[in-house]
Amino acid sequence: MQRYILKRLLALIPVLIGVTILVFLIMQLAPGDPAQIMLGSKATQSNITALRHQLGLDKPLYQQYFIWLGKVLTGDWGRSIQLRRAVLPLVWTRFQATALLTVFAALIAIIFGMFAGIVSATKQYSIWDRLLMFLALVGFCLPVFWLGLIMQIIFGLKLGWLPVSGMHSPGGEGFLDTVPYLILPAVTLSVGSMAEIARMTRSSMLEVIRQDYIKTARAKGLGQRAVIFRHALKNAMIPVVTVVGMQFGYLLAGAVLVEIIFSWPGLGTLMVNGILARDFPLVQGIILFVASVYVLVNLIVDIVYAFLDPRISYS
Repeated sequence: MQRYILKRLLALIPVLIGVTILVFLIMQLAPGDPAQIMLGSKATQSNITALRHQLGLDKPLYQQYFIWLGKVLTGDWGRSIQLRRAVLPLVWTRFQATALLTVFAALIAIIFGMFAGIVSATKQYSIWDRLLMFLALVGFCLPVFWLGLIMQIIFGLKLGWLPVSGMHSPGGEGFLDTVPYLILPAVTLSVGSMAEIARMTRSSMLEVIRQDYIKTARAKGLGQRAVIFRHALKNAMIPVVTVVGMQFGYLLAGAVLVEIIFSWPGLGTLMVNGILARDFPLVQGIILFVASVYVLVNLIVDIVYAFLDPRISYS
């Protein structure tokens, strides 16, 4: 197992290098001159040329990349043009809010999605099976931005149960104060992933419970609960873990829309503001950070997958 983990860690190096190249090239295609944006519309051409030379923007593209990569590796991700602050601490601060929202949404999706999938599989073709799979289909098709607005109208404006925007009450701090503000955006973000996990769990459970060892366990007199949770669930989890890892990327991407709808102070709102202001260092840092997090999550999924199915690490 240790050898497998080491191999996966070494495989991350070319992937992360590829991520940095893509992020750098994408930002080179963005319209506008960073030097001119920093100096403003009234700057003279000589001042723009001097700043471009100071920033290294007049050097060949490959030299710019290696200079930028060297700074990234030492923790210097540049300074935000709009906010006049170092990019990395700013991104890290906002990422904590995005991570809280994403992890909470992932927990909701995993718990309720797996529960729905298990119930649907164990009661195949029943009314519960049809109802849960219908709800999963509806949840999978609902647009995030539409669902978020509906949740705000129903639970925030009409019923008044939950706040519709922000992360804290005025003057409030701490997790308990955040929870009421977290529920609506997290549920909105989790619905699509919940539906996908429910469908995959049902499919995987149906395949597992038809295996001979499950029939043997039942023949020995084990109850339904013991058969499902002791014998079937672990093997059924193998493809579900892969889907959960993929859904984490979906949750990070969907968080951008959800954060805007609910005014959640995370990376999504920060990136949109950076794009509108053409704040290239900030947008570049956010994309690189999110891409790196997604790669690391996939590494964790691979390791969990190997724990669930040791044959993977042996091969």
